[in-house]
Amino acid sequence: MATDADVEDYLTLGLRNRWHPILPSELVKDRPLGLRRLGEPLVVWRDFAGRVHVQADRCPHRGVPLSRGVNCGDRLRCSYHGVEVGPDGTVLKVPGQPGCRLEGTRAVRTYPSFELKGAVFAWFGDALNAEPAEFVVPAELRDDTGYDSFLCYAEWETFWRYLYDNNMDPMHGTFLHAKSHSMYQGDTEASFRVRDTATGFVFEKAGQRDVNFDWSELVDAGSLYVRLEIPYPPSGGPGGNFGIVSYGTPIDGTTTACFFWRCRRAGGWQRDVWRFLYRNRLEARHWAVLEQDRGILQGCGPGLEKHENLYQHDLGLVRLRRLLAQQARTQLEALEGAGRR
Repeated sequence: MATDADVEDYLTLGLRNRWHPILPSELVKDRPLGLRRLGEPLVVWRDFAGRVHVQADRCPHRGVPLSRGVNCGDRLRCSYHGVEVGPDGTVLKVPGQPGCRLEGTRAVRTYPSFELKGAVFAWFGDALNAEPAEFVVPAELRDDTGYDSFLCYAEWETFWRYLYDNNMDPMHGTFLHAKSHSMYQGDTEASFRVRDTATGFVFEKAGQRDVNFDWSELVDAGSLYVRLEIPYPPSGGPGGNFGIVSYGTPIDGTTTACFFWRCRRAGGWQRDVWRFLYRNRLEARHWAVLEQDRGILQGCGPGLEKHENLYQHDLGLVRLRRLLAQQARTQLEALEGAGRR
């Protein structure tokens, strides 16, 4: 049976059997790109048709990085000995010894992947879940819901779960972001409640809505993310409340790839106004708010919990932590039961 220490160690590199965004689409160009996500070395590349592929960044011959190789349009060619690997991980050619046993074998792990709203997502399954679960697209990122969005991406030196803790803590907006153009109103005292949903839960202020950062929702539906809304003053332009869809993908145990989609429900000319205002007036202010968060979280590695003294405002992050621990324990015990741990 998995112990608490096992669960904590397992969660250091993220929760498996989920889709995770790994990088902005615009960073995947002609050359293969090497990166690390959930502690795993990956190579990301586009084929001649523009499709993105995500694979383990190891040549099956000597284990050197495929990301140091050449994109041949329909395959990667390792620079070390010329071994060629196709998009499905099959070794297509071994120039130094044609017909050797490597040729024709699927020797490189390939991660199911797709692109959505400017980001590449990949499926990170465990040994029992190589096939991906359904990805339920957040409403704010769907094309049929009237939302428009911008992706903001950053890499922070913080434990991935602390990004989720921060987003499930609406009260910090009243203090840390009090001088923000959109978070200066509302009471500095509040009582909170938890409301279950079909895919997670909402953590919200009782008696205050659409005034400040008043609620967050944790969603676990094929991927794990937080959505929230912050009211905008009229000077923020059309589109109603300002929504955020946030993912934190662990790079390793102390660094996180942070994805923030900034969303508003606007179409036609209102969409054009919103996009213009965002690029020219609002984006810099939003990065300033994120810098306040980064400044607090930067350098906070796993283990901070033993120094905490939590109170009623922290029910959201307590619920989050319990959910993650439960999911991790379930995965560990399933692997143990199948002899795959």
